[in-house]
Amino acid sequence: MSRTIRIDGEVIEPLQNATAVEVEPGVYSVLSAGRSWEVRVTADEITIDGHRFRFEVEDPRQWKRSGAGAGAQGRTAILAPMPGKIVRILVAVGDEVAAGQGIVVVEAMKMQNEMKAAKAGRVTAIEVKENDSVTAGAVLAVIE
Repeated sequence: MSRTIRIDGEVIEPLQNATAVEVEPGVYSVLSAGRSWEVRVTADEITIDGHRFRFEVEDPRQWKRSGAGAGAQGRTAILAPMPGKIVRILVAVGDEVAAGQGIVVVEAMKMQNEMKAAKAGRVTAIEVKENDSVTAGAVLAVIE
């Protein structure tokens, strides 16, 4: 699963070989490269050794109404976010779909991810079938 983590707007790469242990609810002891930090986490803020940061996690699988696709016109392709296997196709060619409606379920790394329509429209193509293997970026379906 690919996620982007931003703290104060800056993209943060994951620590290499880090371990985190929750010592009490919302409080973690993090060890990496011989250093340790006390980390306190709330819904949108993290405190590391007394320094407070606002953070957000962007998940490419999560549909956002405010995204550019929500009001987009024309043809929109639903793409595989990562290599995986098609588990289920939820619509058929010709179906009318709503923005945010599930289109195809892709299994990757033992997790099922529902790919959703970025806009309302009609399904004009389904480029895969159940049990197909797909690569990242493969076109799964098209909505017009």
